[in-house]
Amino acid sequence: MSLAPHSGDTSGKLADMSTASRRFPLTDWTVVVPVVALLALVFSWGRDLPGFAVALVALCLGGAVLAAVHHAEVVAHRVGEPFGSLVLAVAVTVIEVALIVTLMADGGDKTASLARDTVFAAVMITCNGIVGLSLLVGALRNRVAVFNAEGSGAALATVATLAVLSLVLPTFTTSKPGPEFSTAQLAFAAVASLALYGLFIAVQTVRHRDYFLPVATGAGTQKTAGASDGGEAAGDGDGEHAAPPTSRAALVSLGLLLVALVAVVGDAKAVSPTIEAGVAKAGLPNAVVGVIIALLVLAPETLAAVRAARRDRVQTSLNLAYGSAIASIGLTIPAIALATIWLSGPLLLGLGPIHMVLLALTVVVSALTIAPGRATLLQGGVHLVVLAAYLFLAVSP
Repeated sequence: MSLAPHSGDTSGKLADMSTASRRFPLTDWTVVVPVVALLALVFSWGRDLPGFAVALVALCLGGAVLAAVHHAEVVAHRVGEPFGSLVLAVAVTVIEVALIVTLMADGGDKTASLARDTVFAAVMITCNGIVGLSLLVGALRNRVAVFNAEGSGAALATVATLAVLSLVLPTFTTSKPGPEFSTAQLAFAAVASLALYGLFIAVQTVRHRDYFLPVATGAGTQKTAGASDGGEAAGDGDGEHAAPPTSRAALVSLGLLLVALVAVVGDAKAVSPTIEAGVAKAGLPNAVVGVIIALLVLAPETLAAVRAARRDRVQTSLNLAYGSAIASIGLTIPAIALATIWLSGPLLLGLGPIHMVLLALTVVVSALTIAPGRATLLQGGVHLVVLAAYLFLAVSP
């Protein structure tokens, strides 16, 4: 990916883009925290951790999430939209895939549905949680959150198609008993997922890039419906006119972003035995483990999306949300299909009736939200209620 300067709007202009932060001194927390979190991963990998060690690793995990958001914004400031959103979405998803494969390799038959549970949780969190929070923040700030319906609609259509092909069809196919694909069907789903993902990236970054840029006025701030000509500008000015970081600073941030994300996923895996034990002790369904993993892994994207919405860049938030959902399915299914060559045990991909209803509701509500190109507090609240219903039913099916 090129780190050349851009001429359009950027995804997350940093309010604290000072000279010191651009030079990344070794004592800066954004440098120290990812390294410490990575060291915590090294020392905890493959070990049974006592309670205090789990607490320390969890603390490092939270710090790595915050550092990942910071470095993602630095890179996004340099490369502009929609590349900035793409950097974080793809990086998080690639490492999420590695986490799923690792847990499946270690867990045997009890993790047969882990890929399905985690991917579906990612879809619900991104399409309802991240979208709902972003719309809520944007509407609270300007009464109406404005975004590009063409780009967001295309992204939603891609998410819906990928979800149905990969997570719904296995429940109804008859070549194998249960919610499983046959080998040929899994191969088709993997190829179709990769093809759709590649096509979406080409449209988003090349052919119709303007569909995924924030709706802007001449001043570069997002324009909201109903704002008067003499009213307050939509943007808050946080970093609006800060000079983009140098190529060197952006490359350093890209490296630190990857370190932070590896630490996030690795530390999440380190605390996962404690999570699994807690879930089992509480008598909760195994699907809750996938929900917790998705919540941890998607924390950087959630924070980045909310911060973008606070800066009147709701389109950037939607790019992150739908881009993450597309990457989660489009990269996970092919990776899991490839991993089945050496993974033993069944691979359960098909959703149950409750989850299919929630997926259908999400698609319908999202389509009605995206179509006008603007949203109010109501739409944000509706998405968050759908997410709450999913989380509640995951605990109490």
